[in-house]
Amino acid sequence: MRRRAVLAALAGATALALVAGWASSGRRADRDRPDPGRALPAPVAPAFTPGEPVALGAGRYVSRWAVVRRPAAAHAAPDPSAPVVTRLGLRTPEGTPNPVAVVARRTGADGRPWVRVRLAILPNGSEGWVRRTALGGYNAVRTRLDIDLRRLEATLTRRGRTVLRAPVAIGAPGWETPRGRFYVRNRLSRYRSPTYGPVAFGTSARSPAATDWPAGGYVGIHGTDRPDLVPGRVSHGCIRMRNPDIRALARLMPVGTPVVIG
Repeated sequence: MRRRAVLAALAGATALALVAGWASSGRRADRDRPDPGRALPAPVAPAFTPGEPVALGAGRYVSRWAVVRRPAAAHAAPDPSAPVVTRLGLRTPEGTPNPVAVVARRTGADGRPWVRVRLAILPNGSEGWVRRTALGGYNAVRTRLDIDLRRLEATLTRRGRTVLRAPVAIGAPGWETPRGRFYVRNRLSRYRSPTYGPVAFGTSARSPAATDWPAGGYVGIHGTDRPDLVPGRVSHGCIRMRNPDIRALARLMPVGTPVVIG
Protein backbone atom coordinates (compact mmCIF):
# COMPACT_ATOMS: atom_id res chain seq x y z
CA MET A 1 0.00 0.00 0.00
CA ARG A 2 2.83 2.38 0.89
CA ARG A 3 4.46 1.73 -2.52
CA ARG A 4 1.22 2.51 -4.34
CA ALA A 5 0.89 5.78 -2.44
CA VAL A 6 4.42 6.82 -3.40
CA LEU A 7 3.81 6.04 -7.10
CA ALA A 8 0.54 7.98 -7.04
CA ALA A 9 2.30 10.99 -5.49
CA LEU A 10 5.04 10.91 -8.16
CA ALA A 11 2.46 10.72 -10.95
CA GLY A 12 0.62 13.69 -9.50
CA ALA A 13 3.80 15.75 -9.25
CA THR A 14 4.70 14.94 -12.89
CA ALA A 15 1.25 16.01 -14.06
CA LEU A 16 1.52 19.27 -12.14
CA ALA A 17 4.96 19.93 -13.69
CA LEU A 18 3.62 19.34 -17.21
CA VAL A 19 0.69 21.66 -16.57
CA ALA A 20 3.03 24.33 -15.21
CA GLY A 21 5.31 23.94 -18.24
CA TRP A 22 2.39 24.31 -20.65
CA ALA A 23 1.19 27.36 -18.78
CA SER A 24 4.67 28.92 -18.81
CA SER A 25 5.06 28.17 -22.54
CA GLY A 26 1.71 29.76 -23.18
CA ARG A 27 2.75 32.89 -21.26
CA ARG A 28 6.00 33.09 -23.30
CA ALA A 29 4.05 32.68 -26.54
CA ASP A 30 1.71 35.45 -25.41
CA ARG A 31 4.68 37.69 -24.72
CA ASP A 32 6.25 36.93 -28.13
CA ARG A 33 2.99 37.40 -30.03
CA PRO A 34 2.70 40.97 -31.47
CA ASP A 35 0.24 43.17 -29.67
CA PRO A 36 -2.28 44.30 -32.30
CA GLY A 37 -2.87 47.45 -30.31
CA ARG A 38 0.80 48.41 -30.23
CA ALA A 39 1.93 50.60 -33.19
CA LEU A 40 5.00 49.50 -35.15
CA PRO A 41 7.87 52.00 -35.50
CA ALA A 42 7.62 54.21 -38.55
CA PRO A 43 9.76 52.96 -41.47
CA VAL A 44 12.84 54.94 -42.43
CA ALA A 45 12.02 56.91 -45.57
CA PRO A 46 13.81 56.80 -47.86
CA ALA A 47 15.62 53.59 -46.94
CA PHE A 48 18.73 54.57 -48.92
CA THR A 49 19.75 57.81 -50.54
CA PRO A 50 22.85 57.71 -52.76
CA GLY A 51 25.14 60.68 -52.38
CA GLU A 52 26.42 62.91 -55.13
CA PRO A 53 29.18 61.36 -57.25
CA VAL A 54 32.60 62.54 -56.13
CA ALA A 55 36.07 62.43 -57.61
CA LEU A 56 37.69 59.04 -57.26
CA GLY A 57 39.98 58.75 -54.27
CA ALA A 58 43.43 60.03 -55.10
CA GLY A 59 45.22 57.32 -53.17
CA ARG A 60 48.90 57.30 -53.89
CA TYR A 61 49.93 54.65 -56.44
CA VAL A 62 46.30 53.52 -56.91
CA SER A 63 44.75 53.25 -60.39
CA ARG A 64 41.25 52.03 -61.15
CA TRP A 65 39.62 50.20 -64.02
CA ALA A 66 36.30 48.59 -64.82
CA VAL A 67 34.93 46.13 -67.36
CA VAL A 68 32.33 47.22 -69.90
CA ARG A 69 29.12 45.43 -68.87
CA ARG A 70 26.85 46.67 -71.64
CA PRO A 71 27.58 48.26 -75.03
CA ALA A 72 27.81 52.01 -74.64
CA ALA A 73 28.77 55.19 -76.44
CA ALA A 74 31.72 57.19 -75.15
CA HIS A 75 30.91 60.89 -75.43
CA ALA A 76 33.14 63.95 -75.60
CA ALA A 77 31.42 65.30 -72.44
CA PRO A 78 29.19 63.83 -69.67
CA ASP A 79 26.11 64.62 -71.69
CA PRO A 80 24.06 62.20 -73.81
CA SER A 81 23.79 64.89 -76.49
CA ALA A 82 27.57 65.41 -76.70
CA PRO A 83 29.43 64.04 -79.77
CA VAL A 84 30.22 60.33 -79.68
CA VAL A 85 33.96 59.64 -79.58
CA THR A 86 33.65 55.87 -80.02
CA ARG A 87 31.47 52.95 -79.02
CA LEU A 88 32.51 50.41 -76.42
CA GLY A 89 31.77 46.73 -76.85
CA LEU A 90 31.79 43.90 -74.34
CA ARG A 91 34.87 42.17 -75.76
CA THR A 92 38.34 43.03 -76.99
CA PRO A 93 39.40 41.83 -80.45
CA GLU A 94 41.05 38.87 -78.69
CA GLY A 95 37.73 37.84 -77.16
CA THR A 96 38.48 38.82 -73.54
CA PRO A 97 36.30 41.12 -71.38
CA ASN A 98 36.82 44.75 -72.37
CA PRO A 99 38.32 46.88 -69.56
CA VAL A 100 38.70 50.65 -69.50
CA ALA A 101 40.94 52.73 -67.27
CA VAL A 102 38.88 55.01 -65.04
CA VAL A 103 40.10 58.61 -64.77
CA ALA A 104 37.31 60.62 -63.12
CA ARG A 105 33.60 60.74 -62.19
CA ARG A 106 31.04 63.47 -62.51
CA THR A 107 27.30 64.05 -62.47
CA GLY A 108 26.24 64.53 -66.08
CA ALA A 109 23.88 66.97 -67.72
CA ASP A 110 21.16 64.33 -67.32
CA GLY A 111 21.65 64.22 -63.54
CA ARG A 112 23.21 60.75 -63.66
CA PRO A 113 26.75 59.64 -62.76
CA TRP A 114 29.25 59.51 -65.62
CA VAL A 115 32.81 58.22 -65.78
CA ARG A 116 35.74 59.49 -67.84
CA VAL A 117 37.80 56.62 -69.25
CA ARG A 118 40.86 56.08 -71.40
CA LEU A 119 40.02 54.71 -74.83
CA ALA A 120 41.93 52.15 -76.88
CA ILE A 121 41.55 54.09 -80.12
CA LEU A 122 43.54 56.42 -82.35
CA PRO A 123 44.67 59.02 -81.76
CA ASN A 124 46.48 57.60 -78.75
CA GLY A 125 45.58 59.36 -75.52
CA SER A 126 41.89 59.69 -76.39
CA GLU A 127 39.39 59.77 -73.54
CA GLY A 128 35.61 59.76 -73.34
CA TRP A 129 32.68 59.87 -70.94
CA VAL A 130 30.37 56.88 -70.42
CA ARG A 131 27.41 56.39 -68.12
CA ARG A 132 28.43 54.66 -64.90
CA THR A 133 25.75 52.02 -65.42
CA ALA A 134 27.59 50.74 -68.51
CA LEU A 135 30.53 49.58 -66.39
CA GLY A 136 31.02 46.91 -63.78
CA GLY A 137 32.54 47.41 -60.36
CA TYR A 138 35.79 49.26 -59.91
CA ASN A 139 39.03 47.31 -59.61
CA ALA A 140 42.15 48.83 -58.07
CA VAL A 141 45.79 48.17 -58.99
CA ARG A 142 48.92 49.52 -57.35
CA THR A 143 51.36 48.61 -60.09
CA ARG A 144 52.74 50.69 -62.95
CA LEU A 145 54.89 49.72 -65.94
CA ASP A 146 57.28 52.28 -67.42
CA ILE A 147 58.87 51.68 -70.83
CA ASP A 148 61.96 53.80 -71.40
CA LEU A 149 62.38 54.10 -75.17
CA ARG A 150 65.82 55.64 -74.85
CA ARG A 151 67.31 53.14 -72.44
CA LEU A 152 65.34 50.21 -73.92
CA GLU A 153 64.23 49.19 -70.45
CA ALA A 154 61.01 48.20 -68.71
CA THR A 155 60.47 48.96 -65.02
CA LEU A 156 57.56 47.60 -63.02
CA THR A 157 56.78 49.28 -59.71
CA ARG A 158 54.33 48.34 -56.96
CA ARG A 159 53.34 51.05 -54.48
CA GLY A 160 56.19 53.10 -55.93
CA ARG A 161 58.87 50.47 -55.35
CA THR A 162 60.67 48.72 -58.20
CA VAL A 163 59.86 45.01 -58.35
CA LEU A 164 61.15 44.20 -61.85
CA ARG A 165 63.54 45.75 -64.33
CA ALA A 166 64.33 44.18 -67.69
CA PRO A 167 65.67 45.06 -71.17
CA VAL A 168 63.19 45.36 -74.04
CA ALA A 169 63.08 45.56 -77.80
CA ILE A 170 60.84 48.24 -79.31
CA GLY A 171 59.64 49.46 -82.71
CA ALA A 172 62.11 49.81 -85.56
CA PRO A 173 62.44 53.12 -87.45
CA GLY A 174 59.17 53.69 -89.30
CA TRP A 175 57.35 51.40 -86.87
CA GLU A 176 58.03 53.33 -83.68
CA THR A 177 56.40 52.27 -80.44
CA PRO A 178 53.94 55.08 -79.58
CA ARG A 179 54.52 57.30 -76.58
CA GLY A 180 51.84 58.09 -74.03
CA ARG A 181 49.83 56.82 -71.09
CA PHE A 182 48.04 53.50 -71.63
CA TYR A 183 46.90 50.48 -69.64
CA VAL A 184 47.00 46.68 -69.79
CA ARG A 185 43.80 45.35 -71.37
CA ASN A 186 44.33 41.60 -71.21
CA ARG A 187 46.75 38.74 -70.69
CA LEU A 188 47.10 36.00 -73.31
CA SER A 189 49.00 32.72 -73.46
CA ARG A 190 49.21 29.38 -75.30
CA TYR A 191 50.36 30.86 -78.58
CA ARG A 192 51.06 28.39 -81.35
CA SER A 193 53.77 30.65 -82.72
CA PRO A 194 56.98 30.88 -80.65
CA THR A 195 57.36 34.43 -81.98
CA TYR A 196 55.22 35.76 -79.14
CA GLY A 197 56.79 33.74 -76.36
CA PRO A 198 54.86 32.12 -73.50
CA VAL A 199 52.81 35.15 -72.43
CA ALA A 200 51.58 38.38 -74.01
CA PHE A 201 49.83 41.43 -72.63
CA GLY A 202 47.54 43.54 -74.78
CA THR A 203 47.60 47.27 -74.14
CA SER A 204 45.39 50.18 -75.13
CA ALA A 205 48.21 51.64 -77.25
CA ARG A 206 47.74 51.63 -81.03
CA SER A 207 50.40 51.80 -83.70
CA PRO A 208 49.64 54.62 -86.18
CA ALA A 209 51.75 52.73 -88.75
CA ALA A 210 50.02 49.35 -88.41
CA THR A 211 46.37 50.28 -88.74
CA ASP A 212 45.84 47.62 -91.41
CA TRP A 213 47.04 44.84 -89.11
CA PRO A 214 44.51 42.36 -87.67
CA ALA A 215 42.46 44.04 -84.93
CA GLY A 216 43.90 47.42 -85.86
CA GLY A 217 47.52 47.31 -84.71
CA TYR A 218 47.34 47.15 -80.92
CA VAL A 219 50.70 47.32 -79.18
CA GLY A 220 51.47 44.21 -77.17
CA ILE A 221 54.08 43.28 -74.60
CA HIS A 222 55.26 39.73 -75.22
CA GLY A 223 58.08 37.22 -75.21
CA THR A 224 60.21 36.23 -78.18
CA ASP A 225 62.04 33.38 -79.88
CA ARG A 226 64.91 35.79 -80.66
CA PRO A 227 66.32 36.82 -77.28
CA ASP A 228 69.51 37.88 -79.06
CA LEU A 229 67.60 40.90 -80.45
CA VAL A 230 66.73 42.18 -76.96
CA PRO A 231 67.48 45.00 -76.28
CA GLY A 232 67.01 46.60 -79.67
CA ARG A 233 64.79 48.49 -82.10
CA VAL A 234 63.50 45.66 -84.22
CA SER A 235 59.72 45.22 -83.82
CA HIS A 236 56.68 46.61 -85.63
CA GLY A 237 55.78 48.61 -82.55
CA CYS A 238 55.28 45.89 -79.94
CA ILE A 239 57.47 45.59 -76.86
CA ARG A 240 59.46 42.37 -76.74
CA MET A 241 61.02 40.83 -73.64
CA ARG A 242 63.13 37.76 -73.10
CA ASN A 243 60.97 34.83 -72.07
CA PRO A 244 62.21 34.57 -68.46
CA ASP A 245 61.47 38.29 -68.06
CA ILE A 246 57.96 38.10 -69.51
CA ARG A 247 57.20 35.16 -67.21
CA ALA A 248 58.38 37.20 -64.23
CA LEU A 249 56.26 40.14 -65.42
CA ALA A 250 53.22 37.87 -65.74
CA ARG A 251 53.57 36.90 -62.07
CA LEU A 252 53.67 40.51 -60.94
CA MET A 253 51.55 42.64 -63.29
CA PRO A 254 47.73 42.43 -63.25
CA VAL A 255 45.28 43.58 -65.90
CA GLY A 256 44.48 47.28 -65.53
CA THR A 257 48.07 48.26 -64.76
CA PRO A 258 48.95 51.70 -66.18
CA VAL A 259 51.63 51.63 -68.89
CA VAL A 260 53.69 54.77 -69.47
CA ILE A 261 55.77 54.76 -72.65
CA GLY A 262 58.25 57.55 -73.21
